[in-house]
Amino acid sequence: MLSKKVEKALNDQIALEADASQFYLAMASWTECEGYEGISEFLYEQADEERMHMLKLLRFVNERGGKAIIAKVSAPPKSFSSVKKVFDNLLTHEMKVTEHINKLVYLCLQEKDYTTHNFLQWYVSEQIEEEGLARTLNDKLKLIGSDKSGLYMFDRDIQKLRSQVAKPE
Repeated sequence: MLSKKVEKALNDQIALEADASQFYLAMASWTECEGYEGISEFLYEQADEERMHMLKLLRFVNERGGKAIIAKVSAPPKSFSSVKKVFDNLLTHEMKVTEHINKLVYLCLQEKDYTTHNFLQWYVSEQIEEEGLARTLNDKLKLIGSDKSGLYMFDRDIQKLRSQVAKPE
């Protein structure tokens, strides 16, 4: 059985993952409309992945005797000033999710909820991967700078980069 504190924190994380999915979906749509096919496909995948994270948490809460709450999602931005800004947002958001996961893990230790602590280790590992990927992509964009041919190649190669950096689950 989940403590009320852990249940609330997990529901907060469910809401954060839902917001992340919508945010990445907005970035995917914007990049698609701007002609960045590779980047948009990558971001659509990220949106799906965030939704999967949300569903995994939701089912865990319900299976552990809690009640998962489906919160209202925040409206994401409709446009972005540049591809660089999209990936800055991606990194900032992943760092925020990592911070929340770490607080959740700490709360589980305080509450002596070792079952949830164990469950969250998957998220800890996932965030190491997600932040690492976001940093790698931002580093690539720094190298490219304002070179349009470099951005073209980045767009073309992002799916290949994703498979090289991401480890299979």
